[in-house]
Amino acid sequence: RNESEERFEAIFNNAEVSIWSEDFSTVVIALEDLRQKGIVDLRTYLYANIDLAWDFVAMVKVNSVNNATLKLFGAKNQAEFISKIDQTFGTNAIDVFIDEMCAIWTKQETFLSEANFQTLDGKEIKALISFQTPSSTNNFRNVPVSIVDISEHKRLEEKLKLSSRVFSDTHEGIIITDADKMIVDVNPAFSNITGYSREEVIGQNPNMLSSGRHQPEFYTKMWQKITEQGYWQGEVWNRRKSGEVYVELLTTSSLKDAEDRIVNYLGMFTDITHSKRQQESMRRMAHYDALTGLPNRTLLLDRFNQAIAHSKRSGTLLAVCFLDLDDFKPVNDLFGHDIGDKLLIEVAHRLELALRTEDTVSRLGGDEFSMLLGDIKSTSQCYEILDRIIHSVSASYFIDERYINISASIGVSLSPLDGVELDTLLRQADQAMYQAKQEGKKNYQFFDLEQAQEVTLRHVKSQEIQQALINNELCLYYQPKVDMASGRIIGVEALIRWQHPDKGLIPPMAFLPLIEGTEIEIQVGDWVIDQAMVQLERLNNQGINLEMSVNVSSMQFLNKGFFDSLNEALNRHHNIDSRNFKLEVLESSTLGNVERISHIIRACRNDLGVRIALDDFGTGYSSLSHLCQLPADTIKIDQSFVRDVLIDQNDFSIIDGVIGLTKSFNRHVIAEGVETTEHGLMLLLMGCHYAQGYAISKPMQASKLADWIKEYKPNQAWIESSQEEMTLQVRRVKQLELILKHWLKNIENLMQENSKGQTDIGNMDCHFDKWVRRLREDKLFDGSWINELEQTYNVMHTVARDIIRSYQAGTCTSKRDELSKLHIEFDKILSMLGKYKQPRDMSSLAGVTYLHRPLSR
Repeated sequence: RNESEERFEAIFNNAEVSIWSEDFSTVVIALEDLRQKGIVDLRTYLYANIDLAWDFVAMVKVNSVNNATLKLFGAKNQAEFISKIDQTFGTNAIDVFIDEMCAIWTKQETFLSEANFQTLDGKEIKALISFQTPSSTNNFRNVPVSIVDISEHKRLEEKLKLSSRVFSDTHEGIIITDADKMIVDVNPAFSNITGYSREEVIGQNPNMLSSGRHQPEFYTKMWQKITEQGYWQGEVWNRRKSGEVYVELLTTSSLKDAEDRIVNYLGMFTDITHSKRQQESMRRMAHYDALTGLPNRTLLLDRFNQAIAHSKRSGTLLAVCFLDLDDFKPVNDLFGHDIGDKLLIEVAHRLELALRTEDTVSRLGGDEFSMLLGDIKSTSQCYEILDRIIHSVSASYFIDERYINISASIGVSLSPLDGVELDTLLRQADQAMYQAKQEGKKNYQFFDLEQAQEVTLRHVKSQEIQQALINNELCLYYQPKVDMASGRIIGVEALIRWQHPDKGLIPPMAFLPLIEGTEIEIQVGDWVIDQAMVQLERLNNQGINLEMSVNVSSMQFLNKGFFDSLNEALNRHHNIDSRNFKLEVLESSTLGNVERISHIIRACRNDLGVRIALDDFGTGYSSLSHLCQLPADTIKIDQSFVRDVLIDQNDFSIIDGVIGLTKSFNRHVIAEGVETTEHGLMLLLMGCHYAQGYAISKPMQASKLADWIKEYKPNQAWIESSQEEMTLQVRRVKQLELILKHWLKNIENLMQENSKGQTDIGNMDCHFDKWVRRLREDKLFDGSWINELEQTYNVMHTVARDIIRSYQAGTCTSKRDELSKLHIEFDKILSMLGKYKQPRDMSSLAGVTYLHRPLSR
């Protein structure tokens, strides 16, 4: 997942108010149809055709809701809420919906309306619905809609109409004026929100709070409605005493005496600044890249549609460019992710400066950027712009006291010469960019139809693979999965290989990409499923009962014949228990097909009994959304996160978050890529018991599997760790101890590898400052102890840095003596950590939460 979507999800789910993500796209199309038919007064038309209005209601789809929604309506989870959403409609549901349609019809910038709702347990609530009407039809698929519960607000409003002097302990500000609109009273909440005391505002006009953001016409219309209807409700930007501008939800009513004369005006308001900021952040995250601030792919599509329309009108060309930095990965690996991110930010800035005002640059992800160059009148004009971009990006960078040199390769496709669809043009530009890499990098290439020859070559290769399938050259290797806590083998994963008669054993990534999107891919996938079931039968016949899992490609899984093919395979191998057969679907393959894949998963689980796992979890763009929507049994944490969990605090946080989410959603979790005992210990401390990787076993041939299972000896360090009773304090200390030991081991290995002058000292940083920050946030440890621990680490890190520099400079006389100095400092840290690992009097631990108890025997 990219940074913007992670931040978008955090804002969405942690918002204090109820927010629904709704899809109005079908309604927008239907409304346009009505407009084409000559309908002018939409409101009158819908009330005259109320059944049609309800049909429009059914067109609106709720994509997802946040946690505040589930709490407000009493739903256990998103699935329950969405399935029972009709139960939440109140008495004025159709009226509110028609108002929404009219707002979209008239392109009203902001929609705001009161509505009646019912919670799932039948409780009636009143709420304020609001959303920003998208300016482009492309953005109606994901519209954030705020649902603010104003039930209490409305009850208090009715109460205050009976008596202008009744105040309660409400958090809403209340202001009362006389008939001349001079303030006669305010409540404490008014002072809390505005900063003005009661004494400062009595006798003043409420316009003292005016922020200047509204035009005079705004207030004229507001008071006109109060005069005609007796009340007004809406959003008002005001200014606090401190000068800070804030937005409030204001309801103003006129209060009359027995002779129907206005004697007072009553205003009730709530500070909704925080909610507004969250909505704005969500809108920005939906359209801009979080790291660079550049438009993302969603906004790029909108800009492309505008640019292509201009190109057609003006008769000019539109250049779609795909830019990839040359050798960015080595730079990222050498200097670290922080410097890599700063480099990407600087590249983005240079690209913006190099382009014209009418052009667009977007970050697609990683070190890949796309650009739209509009109004191109000649290829020479395009050459000038591209030369400027190559020159700008290739100039040296000075980041964190070091110079970094990098270049870029660019591929270009031209519309309308090469097509008019963004995906097609980007794909062609990507192919041209690859050609630029082949030509030596730091250049640009235009898409050439002659590159179709490569497609022909790929076809030839795919035919070789199909022949390999016919000749029985394909085979399956099996990699075990275990429960680290108990030592029990829980299953194996079937992994395809190609036993080539001339080239030997070929790994899957060397040939599977050649058949992606072809019929051969489905044939190979069906063969894998059948062979895995054959092996599962053999194991069962030997008295070995465990789970068999296979990888299923997106194309195979979405193929209309997949369910029937899987059912037939299960019927052929009727002796196996379908509950012991698991399909692993790549999370990234679900993009754009969540609803369909969810349907297939349910059919496979409910009708056939097979299990489903989401593979490489965390690498997709919408992992949380997938966890909510896809009824998978198991989540597999991608090995890219597991591999660096001992050195990268970001990967640690991702894994920690995934484990927490799986527990919340009652899913199993397994980590792949567990290569050492230390990785397994860390995962156990984090709450993940299931693992797969080289620390357990490499993939093996079917002939060796049964013997391996019988001879397998569980990792005792894992079992002993799982049996320890730990508080959260002890867990944190043990995690930090693992990280520091791994750091020390890396330094020792460096000293043994004779790699003088080849390693940057920055790579020896274990990001201890981030781990210390986490300890402080936990608030489980004494602050002075954390400060002392940090100081002790800094001393140790200085010693390590001096040792490595001495070794690289060739002035180190004795590696053993130097490492002994480092071990002395390291032992000091271990001694400090030991303070929280020592057994304590159990009576002193009353009320302590044990997050890790030993397994029952």
